Order: sequence, then structure tokens, then C-alpha cells
Amino acid sequence: MTRFDPFREIDRLTQPMWNARSSVPLDVYRKGEKFVVRVDLPGIDTASLDLTIERNVLSIKAERSWTPAEGVEVMVAERPQGTFTRRLFLSAGLDADKISAQYDKGVLTVTVPVADSARSRKI
Repeated sequence: MTRFDPFREIDRLTQPMWNARSSVPLDVYRKGEKFVVRVDLPGIDTASLDLTIERNVLSIKAERSWTPAEGVEVMVAERPQGTFTRRLFLSAGLDADKISAQYDKGVLTVTVPVADSARSRKI
């Protein structure tokens, strides 16, 4: 298998600059009284997945690694390996004590409810 890509070296040089953003894509949306964060983390061992919250900053950390077996000649290796981290700043109107998370089919789903004190109400 032969592959020619004249921009591959440019991509390789700029990858560290864009790594945090491009290698861990996520979506954030509001559904009723909760915010949902969906993070693509295919091939992650759940033992390497680490979610922490400190001072309203939610940190998502995961690791993916692959070492070819002895005698294997790698022709193309484009899948990012290593430790991936994303940080999300949570507003004071969210209830950080009630965050829940689920990892299914390569997607991490984090649910952050709106704090009771920040919910809309009729006066």
C-alpha cells in the first residue's frame, strides 16, 4: 500500500497546536433543565477515562495507545495516540454535585443539571 500526501508533513507539524481541539471533538447542548456534553472517544479503555471537577472546571482526560506487535510493519498510522484532555468551564448556575457520565460505543455523555436556584420560575 502506497500513499502520497504532500501536506502530511505540514499536518504533522501543526498537529500539536490543534491537538486539544481537533482530536477530541465534542457537542454541548441544553435539553430542558440539563446540559449534555457528548465527547467522541473511540477506542478508549474506560480504565483510562478520568473526569474531575475543580472550581467549576470539568476536566475530561482519556488515553489511547497502540503498540504494533513484533514483526508488524505499519504502513499508515493516522489515528491519534496518547493522552487527550478537554476542559469545560461550568457556570455557577449549574449543579456540579449532580453531574453524571456514561460511556457507550465510543461516546462519553456527561449530563450537568441546572442548579435549582438558577432554574426559571414564574413569579
